[in-house]
Amino acid sequence: MSERRKISIANTNTGRISRRGFMAGAGAAALSLTVAEPRVVRSAGSKVNLGLIGCGGRGTWIADLFRQHGGYNVAAVADYFKDRADNAGEKLGVPATNRFTGLSGYKKLLEKVDAVAIESPPYFHPEQAAAAVEAGCHVYLAKPIAVDVPGCHSIGDSGRRASRNKRCFLVDFQTRADPYYIEALKRLRDGALGDFVFGEAIYHANCPFKRMYDTWRSDPDNSENRLRAWGLDRVLSGDIITEQNIHTLDVMSWIMDAEPVSAVGTGGRTIRPVGTCNDHFELLFEYPNKMSITFSSKQFDGHGTQPDGIRNRMFGSKGVLETEYGGQVILRGENFYRGGSSPGIYKDGAVANIATFHRSIVEGKFNNPTVEPSVRSNLVTILGRTAAYTGRKVRWRQLVKSTEKLDANLKGVKA
Repeated sequence: MSERRKISIANTNTGRISRRGFMAGAGAAALSLTVAEPRVVRSAGSKVNLGLIGCGGRGTWIADLFRQHGGYNVAAVADYFKDRADNAGEKLGVPATNRFTGLSGYKKLLEKVDAVAIESPPYFHPEQAAAAVEAGCHVYLAKPIAVDVPGCHSIGDSGRRASRNKRCFLVDFQTRADPYYIEALKRLRDGALGDFVFGEAIYHANCPFKRMYDTWRSDPDNSENRLRAWGLDRVLSGDIITEQNIHTLDVMSWIMDAEPVSAVGTGGRTIRPVGTCNDHFELLFEYPNKMSITFSSKQFDGHGTQPDGIRNRMFGSKGVLETEYGGQVILRGENFYRGGSSPGIYKDGAVANIATFHRSIVEGKFNNPTVEPSVRSNLVTILGRTAAYTGRKVRWRQLVKSTEKLDANLKGVKA
């Protein structure tokens, strides 16, 4: 298997590989004894006891990266399905007594740990993150953070509450931890592109959820089947624009560093044989000063057409910024920056974020800077999704006021 195939989240086999604080130093730990909670003191000067919520392929994989870091002890796991919890538990060395199942099993996990990695289907993220913060845990959250507007606002609230309670809350976007992206965006902020003219964003890939097709086909009305094949379910996943395309739309939002004005476009399911998600979107995002960015995505065979992948371009009066997830990041024009390529970004970005999370806990850094931009990027995906679903122009100022919550209607599942 090539390195490119291993790291590309746009690839079927890798996008889903199957998916509290303590003070540094003895003096600081002693000083905290009168104010810290018992489990916080227990962890002072030792490893962070981590719980994994969501034991699918990526969840188990990323929990192993936590273990490899050396500063964490994977102490508990939780998943709706017992076979997944047991599989992860066996791989991660978690005793059977600390493997929890059912929709609310994660609540028992929260009693056992100081931090959580939330890798469950996105539909559950706001509830689980809020409960983790309420329990006094540090939170490491997979993208997307939510599937609807109220869920995004809930994550924003949880992030702010975590900061007030001196807890860390990190959202795991690999590109925002990549040195080439970081340097290119710094230069862009310093004026390397001059005035923005227009931009492009694409996420062109095959379907990463083909392994779920048979489960869905066997009984698409069965709630447990929907949970196993969640990547094909519009409500549980947020559709492909939120669950997958958020990577390129987050880079778009990072480049613009502003809220869009509106979105208009379309989408549909033309080729994919199962599920309730679209297999393509085509949109136009309008930003202030009549600056627009085109966006398209697909999850079906492109038959070798190029460019494919997760790419962004921004055209300016002095140059052009080009980025590709796992590929080249470069600034062309008057202020040339060669940048470089990060073929290992899928793993390397996660490793960097896991290290940042640990360092923030140890050093008591609770400003949680990843939360606000992640909320905005997630809302951008919902803006585009709403425009495509309704076939009309949707304005940002209206969207962010929405109180509509998606309902998965999971009949018959066990609590």
